[in-house]
Amino acid sequence: MYSAYSRNIWRYALSLSGDRAWADDLTAEAFLRVWEAGPRVELATVKAYLVAIVRNLYLKDLDKRRRVGEMPERAQAASTAGAELEEVLQLLQRMPEDDRSALLMRAEQGLSYAEIGALLAISEGAARVKVHRARTRLIEMRDGHGTSN
Repeated sequence: MYSAYSRNIWRYALSLSGDRAWADDLTAEAFLRVWEAGPRVELATVKAYLVAIVRNLYLKDLDKRRRVGEMPERAQAASTAGAELEEVLQLLQRMPEDDRSALLMRAEQGLSYAEIGALLAISEGAARVKVHRARTRLIEMRDGHGTSN
């Protein structure tokens, strides 16, 4: 299971956090929780379960970091991945969390709209609209950001 999903889960964690070490921690903790859950997690839904765990862990960690004033340096974390990835990560961080998560679940993880809807507690149709609007907003942000340079 780890070899099948670890790379995608880590990339999702990196896209949320923008920090490689933080992504490592989120990924390790997510797999540990799935392992501890044992047979309660169905193999057919394990990827969606891992995505949900990473998202929830990220939100909890982010809240803790905000309270103590410890925020990762996004530009430093993304600099090794190139300027375009850095820009996209920065733009993603400016999006509302639900929009960012929905977009990443679809684009990065390849989850269906039904799976996204279940994870975000919205209907499949609402998930489809949320992903479309998030994608449109990201493009608009990128175009607006690009013209200011």
